[in-house]
Amino acid sequence: MKLEILTPEKRLYRDEVETITLPGEMGSFQVLSSHAPMVAALTKGTLSFTAKGKTEEIEIEDGVLEVHDNKVVICLDSTL
Repeated sequence: MKLEILTPEKRLYRDEVETITLPGEMGSFQVLSSHAPMVAALTKGTLSFTAKGKTEEIEIEDGVLEVHDNKVVICLDSTL
């Protein structure tokens, strides 16, 4: 699936990924390929994703996530 991570200042990431783990209002959750469409609020914590067998982590304050048609867009207010 395609992942795009944006802040008001710049694009942090855009590429294909296998998994995404996010800090949500009701706890951590994961998005995998072919996930159902959804919109979710993100809270302070660790956003991680796996691409080409390598896991990357980003500490975030808050933001919003949209999943649609195997594309995930994450808009962050800021990173830590």
